Amino acid sequence: MHGRTHGSALDAARLGAELGKRATLVQFSTAFCQPCRATRRVLAEVARMVDGVAHVEVDAEARLALVRELGITRTPTVLVLDAGGRIVRRAVGQPRTVDVVAALGEAM
Repeated sequence: MHGRTHGSALDAARLGAELGKRATLVQFSTAFCQPCRATRRVLAEVARMVDGVAHVEVDAEARLALVRELGITRTPTVLVLDAGGRIVRRAVGQPRTVDVVAALGEAM
């Protein structure tokens, strides 16, 4: 998980889902993206393990305006949001569980 992004924030209305109390893992996916499936499993597992963390999957094709606004160019792209919805980390490609947990440590 690399790449710091400051200044952007997402709320439940823009995301279309509730944010986690402590942090949120936002995954941008597309229908035929194989790594997106593995990424979904990793993020869902981390969200189950870490209290107050939500996993939200966004269909990139259905949310093109948000994709453009955030500069998402590939799937999967994972954003780590802090409790206020600020983007603290972003990564492209399938993340490792250990990297997701480390990024959450920064967000919380």
